[in-house]
Amino acid sequence: MRTPPSPRTTLAVALLVLLVLTATAALLVPAPARAPEEPAACPGRAPGNWSTDPATTGAFARYGDDDSRTDDWTGGDGTHSVRLPDGRTLWLFSDTFLDLVHPPPNPQGASTRWRTTVTGGTPFLRHNSLVVMTPEGRPERTLTGGTPAAPGPFFPDPPGGGWRWPVHATVEPRTPGAAERVVRVLLWNRVPGTGPWVFGVPHGTEVATLALPDLRLESLTPVADQGAVADPGRRVLYGTALVRVGDVTYVFGGDDPPGSPADSAYLAKVPAGRLADRAAWRFWDGARWRPDAAGAVPVLRGGGRRGVGSAYTVVRDGRTWVLLTMDTAGGGTAGLRIITGYWACAPQGPWHGPAGRITPPRPAGPDPDHVAVYNPQAHPELTDGTGLLLSYDVNWLGPPGAAADPVVNGDVELYRPRFLRLRWAPAGE
Repeated sequence: MRTPPSPRTTLAVALLVLLVLTATAALLVPAPARAPEEPAACPGRAPGNWSTDPATTGAFARYGDDDSRTDDWTGGDGTHSVRLPDGRTLWLFSDTFLDLVHPPPNPQGASTRWRTTVTGGTPFLRHNSLVVMTPEGRPERTLTGGTPAAPGPFFPDPPGGGWRWPVHATVEPRTPGAAERVVRVLLWNRVPGTGPWVFGVPHGTEVATLALPDLRLESLTPVADQGAVADPGRRVLYGTALVRVGDVTYVFGGDDPPGSPADSAYLAKVPAGRLADRAAWRFWDGARWRPDAAGAVPVLRGGGRRGVGSAYTVVRDGRTWVLLTMDTAGGGTAGLRIITGYWACAPQGPWHGPAGRITPPRPAGPDPDHVAVYNPQAHPELTDGTGLLLSYDVNWLGPPGAAADPVVNGDVELYRPRFLRLRWAPAGE
């Protein structure tokens, strides 16, 4: 006859059954959705000490002043760069002047270099251009479209009006895992506008594919068309910053609300090798990644003392993500004078800041109060022991109705990028 179990044995069996049932239930019940990348602890970072970088600023000044050719770059903005596999650096510019640069004095008697067409006329802007820099740091060649007799933008204007402004670029496999690499360039597609849209109505984001090593334009692919969004101020253009982490490329973007001094930052991610594949894009909706851009929400919302400019930059310093932008929420002229920063432990945030201030030098111009700073961009591939290379664009933004072209053509320094070297400092909450 079998001996009956003791009370202690019965309790142990019951507890064992309960544990098995609990574990089984845990396997059957889906886990709550959460962010794919849980932010790990990281040290805060802010802009710290900085110094001007006369070497890079001077390299572009010398290249722009060289009149051995009159179909190459003499000034531009929207400054971005990408290191190519052979050691060259490809620089991408938005609105670009070519033509002829004259020594001082200019027609107004100022001791500045000035610009005309070859025949002495007024130069006009091409909507974009590329400049190839040697591994030694010397700009040597401008890439445009059109014809030799009539150079046009490298990325052609869309049919029916509008233009393409290149923003960030990266080198990635042609397809995931492929040995062949190509350059992928993010483009902002804008169409003409008036009033608050004097710099164009945002329309969508495209990706251009360039072959290597000859940098031949192969294709243009829409990846985030915003034409169906009725309110232009709610349209998001992607590509002001790209950060590659392993096999994922994070793509930062922003909106352009006309009634707010500060914009909001948005985030998408794409597997490496698939930037030109719209189906591969995923957009952050505040909790998870989703395939439709319409569900994206800001990772850094503009409002109050926070927000980003229309163009900003993002880099990593160890585990810390750092965003640099014009201080558009700082009030007064801060949005056209001062660069500030935000930091986070993951690309989707939470973003802390603003923290730190940089007030970069500006060329004097005929009226210094109207000389603006904008579009700070990091160039980590050109960082050295003196710090992160940071560019910023300058322009003359005169009183309403005043044309800028005569001023920036009368002093070519008023429409060329400048560079500085930046070191990080600790930042608190």
